[in-house]
Order: sequence, then C-alpha cells, then structure tokens
Amino acid sequence: ANACRSGLRSPLWAAGAEGAAVFGCGRSTPGNMMEEGPPNSSSDGRRGWFEARNGSDSSLDLESVVPPLALNPWDVVLCISGTIISCENAIVVVVIFYTPAFRAPMFLLIGSLATADLLAGLGLILHFAFVYFIPSEAVSLLTVGLLVTSFTASVSSLLTITIDRYLSLYNALTYYSERTVTRTYIMLILTWGASICYGLLPVMGWNCLKEPSTCSIVKPLTKNHLIILSVSFFMVFAVMLQLYVQICKIVCRHAHQIAVQRHFLASSHYVTTRKGIATLAVILGTFASCWLPFAIYCLLGDYSYPALYTYLTLLPATYNSMINPVIYAFRNQEIQKVLWTVCCGCFSSTMPFRSRSPSDV
Repeated sequence: ANACRSGLRSPLWAAGAEGAAVFGCGRSTPGNMMEEGPPNSSSDGRRGWFEARNGSDSSLDLESVVPPLALNPWDVVLCISGTIISCENAIVVVVIFYTPAFRAPMFLLIGSLATADLLAGLGLILHFAFVYFIPSEAVSLLTVGLLVTSFTASVSSLLTITIDRYLSLYNALTYYSERTVTRTYIMLILTWGASICYGLLPVMGWNCLKEPSTCSIVKPLTKNHLIILSVSFFMVFAVMLQLYVQICKIVCRHAHQIAVQRHFLASSHYVTTRKGIATLAVILGTFASCWLPFAIYCLLGDYSYPALYTYLTLLPATYNSMINPVIYAFRNQEIQKVLWTVCCGCFSSTMPFRSRSPSDV
C-alpha cells in the first residue's frame, strides 16, 4: 500500500500528459489516456498511483504523499516477462559455460547474446522490486543503467551473430582459423565496451533528474541520449538487413550449384532456397517487429505523452529477448543434444559434437 512514497520510484518510464507517471506512480488529468486510474481507484479524489507534493505535476518530487492504490498491471507484466527471459537465457548460459565443446566462435556469440538477455530480464525484475519496495534514486539510476547496457548488448550481439554467419558463407574456406577466433573476441570486446559506456551515461550524470524538461519517454534518460540509442539501433538494423540480403544471395547461389552438380530437380532447388530465405525472413522479421515500434516512438515521442504508449512499445521489445533463445540456441542441434542428456540424467561434458557452420544454425 506504500509502494510510491517517493516520486523517484518510477524513474524509468516517462510521465504521461500533465504529469501522469508510470511504472507504479502517476497522476492523471482529464483528457489523459490514463485518466481513469487504476481499476480500484478510491472516491476521495485521488486518481492514479501518484500525487505530487504541493500540487506539483513533477513525477520527480521526492516528497509525494499519496500512496498507490494498487500495483500497476503493466509493471507486473514486465516483471513476469523479465522472469521468463531470465529463466530461458540462464539455461543457455549454463549449457554453453559448462560444456567444453561449446568454445567455437559461434557458441561464444550465442553465449554473449544469452548473457545480455539474461541481464535484461534480471534488470526488469530488479527495477520492479526497487520501484515498489526499495525506493532510491541511486539504485534506480543503476537499474536503468543495467537495462540500457543489457538491451544494447543484446542488439549488438545479434549484429555480431549476423556478421559471423555472413563470413562463414563468404569465407567458408578460411572460416575455421585462428583469425576467426581473434575476430570474435574483438567483436565481443567492442560489443560489451560500447554497451557498458551507454549504460554508464545516466549513472555518471547524463540524466534528466535535475531538468525534467529534458526528459525523454524513458526516465531518467534525456531526449538526446534516447535519440542516440535509437539512431544506433537503426544503423544496426540497416547493417543486419544488408548482410541478410547478401546471405540470401549466397544461399541461393550455393543451392543452385549443388542442384546442378548432383542433378537435382529444379523443384528441389526451389524448396531448399525457399526454406533458407524463409528462415532468414523469420529471424529479421522478429527482430524488426519487436524493436522498431519502440525505436520509432523514442524518436517521435515526448515526455508529456501518455505513459501507455511507452508500455505498448516497450513490451514487444522485451519479447525479443524472450524469443532469442528459441531462434539462436534451442534450434541448435548440439545444444539440443546437451539438453536432452541433462533431462535424461546422463550429462557428459566430453560428448562428441559435429562441428557445424553458423550458417547451419
């Protein structure tokens, strides 16, 4: 009942129009998308989850006095999403870490993606806990920094996996060399280095806590910070799109050559090509459908917009971290073998595996 004594309990999500805050705390006014407040709003004039001190509309007021009437259901959904994300990716991280056979560049990149998504899930859970149970400006900034770092690392890891797949086809003869291992480590260092730098920016002072007018739709990130993140996403998406187009061309060419050499029917070549293109389309389509709405809204939205829009675009973005293990890990035959042996109680870290190209995954 006392979940929102502090206005900084909802630093992550921007307030709606006229100061309607989200992520557990907020005040609505007529005309606002959230004007109805929680379903169990009281009849004493207190609507929503937050009432600022002295009638202030600022969601950053440290001395808000009206406690929330109920948990924000959107926060609960995000917390549940974070729990599922954490469980899925924890399985992938444990399998890759404890299986010595999974030390190839391909598995290192999948492990990086799973680690980033695991941290994203934990960040969602921790933010929910801190918002409602441990109000603290410093802790909130750290949690937001963790979420920015993890989601940035997740998107960047998807780019590195795409690059690795492309190179495994383009340079198939030299892919299994020391140069590939070195390149993989360089990509991992760049991925996590840039992600950590992005996440440290709000913690080091680039936030809107002292200047609410500079806030973006995601508090306490500034509008300029979120624009940089969005532009970076569109650059990553453009590169991934171009690489997958090239991968489709290479796959079609290889399929045609194999069909000619082995005298396959044209229909067989068509089926193989269509299957490969469909797989790539699912991968890229899933990524785009999850992240594009939020990235576009980050560019167009304003801190005065209704908080509902932020939730509706952010939630699909979290689903990408939920789907990634299915696409990149659980479809892998080697990982499937380990999971089956674990389920059967006969796990062996020295199981033989057939080396496969990233393009097969």
